Amino acid sequence: METVLGTMIVFGIVVGAMSLGALVTGRPLKGSCGGPDADCPCSESEKRACELKRQKEAA
Repeated sequence: METVLGTMIVFGIVVGAMSLGALVTGRPLKGSCGGPDADCPCSESEKRACELKRQKEAA
């Protein structure tokens, strides 16, 4: 039981630190392909689907 509690506490601290870092830097979170400016290892159909989704969100 102590191991589970310790793991949950450590996990909570890590998640909190990551959240704080995202808030302090003000940078948006990036997707699995690294964001719009990065080279993407995705297939062409996945790239098109991402672009369509991005266009819908912008509208």
